[in-house]
Amino acid sequence: MKYWKKLSHDEQDIIITKALNENIDYKQNISLGIPASLLDPFVFYDQATFLKDAPLLRTYIQNPNHIGCHTLGDSEVFFKGTQKLEQETIELICVDIFKAAPDTCDGYIASGGTEANIQAIWMYRNFFMQEYLAQPSEIAILSSQHTHYSITKAANLLNLKSYSITVDSEIMQIIASKLYEAINTAKSNGIKYFIAISNMGTTMFGSIDDPAVYISALKKHNVQFKLHIDGAFGGFIYPISDAENRINFSNPYISSITLDAHKMLQAPYGTGIFLARKNQIEYVYTKEASYVNGMDLTLCGSRSGANAIAVWMILHTYGPYGWLEKINKLIYRTDWCCSELDKLQVTYYRHPKMNIITIPASHISSSLAHKYGLVPDTHNTEPSWYKIVIMDHVELQHLNSFINELTKEIHATTLQ
Repeated sequence: MKYWKKLSHDEQDIIITKALNENIDYKQNISLGIPASLLDPFVFYDQATFLKDAPLLRTYIQNPNHIGCHTLGDSEVFFKGTQKLEQETIELICVDIFKAAPDTCDGYIASGGTEANIQAIWMYRNFFMQEYLAQPSEIAILSSQHTHYSITKAANLLNLKSYSITVDSEIMQIIASKLYEAINTAKSNGIKYFIAISNMGTTMFGSIDDPAVYISALKKHNVQFKLHIDGAFGGFIYPISDAENRINFSNPYISSITLDAHKMLQAPYGTGIFLARKNQIEYVYTKEASYVNGMDLTLCGSRSGANAIAVWMILHTYGPYGWLEKINKLIYRTDWCCSELDKLQVTYYRHPKMNIITIPASHISSSLAHKYGLVPDTHNTEPSWYKIVIMDHVELQHLNSFINELTKEIHATTLQ
């Protein structure tokens, strides 16, 4: 690991305090032109004694704005201290988790995976329009039928066609022949440029797409394309549980990656991450934001610096080995649950390196699913699947209680 290391609470406090001291101090500095301030002290009490030991809460109170992309060019100098920690966080994730060479990526802490996915597609649409003079009607999105709905949102917002690829229902992988058919259909409809979305942990199944399927098909069709990895769920799991995988920046065809820190990393909600190779994010530069120091290259504009500090703190609290232990604990619990389901001859889908188990609804009563908070694949009709997600709070005793009740249901059904 080049950047990722474990730091004590005191060490983190010193670093964050230094960063906050480099930001603007509204009480000490006269600043007449910034449309920002501390959190309202009449609502958010800022003199509580516990704040001295809570650097993240102090960051929330100081309310830094991380508008812009701090891995590239200038940024607002008023918040340079905490912006630097965000820059370090992005570099750590790119290099130590996703195998990028140092200083070869840009990125920022987004509001979530939805924003990060839209950011990627917006960036690639503009790339094709600016570099190839493409029309939006000549650009299309390719993704599997299990891809997150944020891709549909992006297609709608950016006026792009989208082609959904059928997935094999047993192995949960894109059917290559269906991908070829979709590309042929798209080309016959005038599509010349493609944005492929490959999933690192689908929302319902936790399945991992093989990006080589997209790469092979698009290269054989001799078309221009960009490949984005949606790792909103799996981005902080799969690179750790399968350290030898190549779904990262060591693959030259992978251009950008989405993560959600508010899922497995347990950061506050509204904390996603967008990563991209250098010389790409400039395609979404909004020149009209001339009053912003630096380039506004993000979809959301103003962003909470506190969320970036939360990610920095979580990563440095665990360090790479502590995080490995945490992920292995979740994988062990998932393995245990699958073993119990095997004993009951209950079928399910589970990627062996992920912490999601998806069970056909025919195996589970709706009342049992409701009692244990299992999530259905649809709320609009009768579900076909229910999923279990082994998060940090899901302990073996909870899984054991579920398995015991499921066993009773199965035995009762057998006796009928």
